[in-house]
Amino acid sequence: MTSRTAAAAARATVYGYPRQGPDRELKKAVESYWKGRVTAAELQATAAQIRAGNWRLLAGAGIDEVPTGDFSYYDHVLDTNVMVGAIPARHRDAVEASALDGYFAMARGTQDVAPLEMTKWFDTNYHYLVPELGPDTVFAADSAKQVAELGEALALGLAPRPALVGPVTYLLLAKPAPGVSAAFDPLTLLDRLLPVYAEVLADLRAAGAAWVQLDEPALVQDRTPAELNAAARAYRDLGARTDRPKLLVASYFDRLGDALPVLAKAPVEGLGLDFTGAAAANLDAVAAAGGLSGKRLVAGVVDGRNIWANDLGKSLGALGTLLGLADRVDVAASCSLLHVPLDSAAERDIDPQILRWLAFARQKTGEIVTLTKGLTRGTGAIAAELAANRAVLASRAHSPITHDPAVRARAAAVTEADARRSQPYAERSAAQRALLGLPLLPTTTIGSFPQTAELRTARADLRAGRIDTAGYEERVKAEICEVISFQEEAGLDVLVHGEAERSDMVQYFAEQLTGYLATRHGWVQSYGTRHVRPPILAGDISRPEPMTVRWTTYARSLTSRPVKGMLTGPVTMLAWSFVRDDQPQADTARQVALALRDEVDDLEAAGTSVIQVDEPALRETLPLRAADRPAYLAWATEAFRLTTGGVRPDTQIHTHMCYAEFGDVVQAIDDLDADVISLEAARSHMQVARELAAHGYPREAGPGVYDIHSPRVPSVEEAAGLLRTGLKAIPAERLWVNPDCGLKTRGWPETRASLENLVAAARTVRAEL
Repeated sequence: MTSRTAAAAARATVYGYPRQGPDRELKKAVESYWKGRVTAAELQATAAQIRAGNWRLLAGAGIDEVPTGDFSYYDHVLDTNVMVGAIPARHRDAVEASALDGYFAMARGTQDVAPLEMTKWFDTNYHYLVPELGPDTVFAADSAKQVAELGEALALGLAPRPALVGPVTYLLLAKPAPGVSAAFDPLTLLDRLLPVYAEVLADLRAAGAAWVQLDEPALVQDRTPAELNAAARAYRDLGARTDRPKLLVASYFDRLGDALPVLAKAPVEGLGLDFTGAAAANLDAVAAAGGLSGKRLVAGVVDGRNIWANDLGKSLGALGTLLGLADRVDVAASCSLLHVPLDSAAERDIDPQILRWLAFARQKTGEIVTLTKGLTRGTGAIAAELAANRAVLASRAHSPITHDPAVRARAAAVTEADARRSQPYAERSAAQRALLGLPLLPTTTIGSFPQTAELRTARADLRAGRIDTAGYEERVKAEICEVISFQEEAGLDVLVHGEAERSDMVQYFAEQLTGYLATRHGWVQSYGTRHVRPPILAGDISRPEPMTVRWTTYARSLTSRPVKGMLTGPVTMLAWSFVRDDQPQADTARQVALALRDEVDDLEAAGTSVIQVDEPALRETLPLRAADRPAYLAWATEAFRLTTGGVRPDTQIHTHMCYAEFGDVVQAIDDLDADVISLEAARSHMQVARELAAHGYPREAGPGVYDIHSPRVPSVEEAAGLLRTGLKAIPAERLWVNPDCGLKTRGWPETRASLENLVAAARTVRAEL
């Protein structure tokens, strides 16, 4: 095929689309179903409306091939569990009694049955439910969801492409089931799983699917020869089937590396590759391999993970190069648009000049369609769009928002000594124990307490002008009083003020720092029905005035016990924002760290002796390729130390991490030089405690004994059992007792009961010692 005919055949497509609906209708419907306010049929009707709305919007914008199967009530990996019949034994009765209720039980657990473990989807802030597999796992195909959604799109007269998690990625994401040896490798189940995938593919072809997308993002990570051989075998097997649709194997989030020749040789009809950021290396790799003869290439040239307007000229250049390297080149975003908000046009509070810099899911769809038009008809057909795009890029590049000389001078003057505490941990620890006088196995929480209906109403009333600032602050004070009073009654040792004034742990700070933009409607799914509004890190960062000192000082005035100052760390401020892409992230992190350092110093000066700087995203942002990790960890750990390095030895610095695989970053956790770290551990049965012990971690740690992402109330004995397990790895004099994470999303009744049980468990085990 010549380049000319390849361009003429170009189509616009996306891998996936935000699920929540324009006004988060899915979240509201699912949570109403959990509360018994709507029926299953009503929930399903809402979901069908959202799907149809998404498809119509995409087709109306000019997308030629729409994705199906990417919609989920909770998580697409959990949906894959259902599709292949991998239901944990403890949930089978619930699933058989009610498929929908059993599905949610796997996600959230019940009072009697624990949910599946949850962790981050590669290096994003999206959480997936981890499959639990073992040598006795029996797979069975259930293609009902995929076939039904395909039929819905076909009925609308659209060209749909079902999207499934690929079999290799599914197994590489899985863990040994409880009771199965940790040495068990789920990938050994591949030959058992492939016939199930083949059956699903056959069902989809019979239902009218011309193409099916199999997502294999795990192949952009470093993979062993055995894993690459498994991928080759998987697609050799599936590709050899005659009763299947055409297959598009999609990868994203990074470059394919050694997996590229494996997929290039596989008997599949199409490949989807990411060509943004570090994954731009895929272009040279495809060229070096001699192209993708005989294959359709879906080129992800629009960044599906960030919100900046695309450089259309640069993307067209990449597409032009690719035209000669594949039989057909289609245009797409780099990954599912699940990771960006829906529509920037809804943002009324952002300066219109700045708003032009932004592209959310709907705007990215427009960029894809424009690029497809330019690829097919030539640049003359999109001359006006190219001129407007050049003006937008120039406006951003020369804006005073993006360049503050004072901020840049301060960052340039940082020395290595600025990022080091004045004394080693052993000396600091003795000073802190003398000052704080805490018991063995001290108890605390991670920071946030439930955001009550009264508080949310007050916040809405403030935005709407129904109450003034003074009235709102009285409500916040009342919440802080209640939180402090409860913690004292429950017997917690180190208290928190509960973060009543914060709607979000990143946005709260972003709204008080220069260089950030906040959205009103920029919701992105984090997990299940939990959505966040990542702020936009648009320019150079500084802190005009204290952000937390007032509320922390007020909380301290209500009690004689230590109250932690609570901050979000610099790496998490970047990871949970849409970060600027016009300078190295290391430079941005240093700017944020210096702004937070000012806050830490002010908290200490106001008398706060325990300060927690949360870094839950440290592991999440770890590059997918090992070769890229040392540079990232160097600037990430330096940013944390720069934030905390100026305090006195007797000021105790805490940090917190949750819902990630920590084994890869234990040395980095050590390099943070925090005095105390709290981590998620309840769902993973104290795995992180064992990882810390194996590393020889020398400081204090609080592996969580209360899973706050489930409505379950852990019993005293359950929490005590986890503590005893933790004590096998961490000495009692260095072990803290705390939940996995903050309590913002929980209700007060379960919070009260759970924390009372947590304190009782600590006292029980303390007495045993």
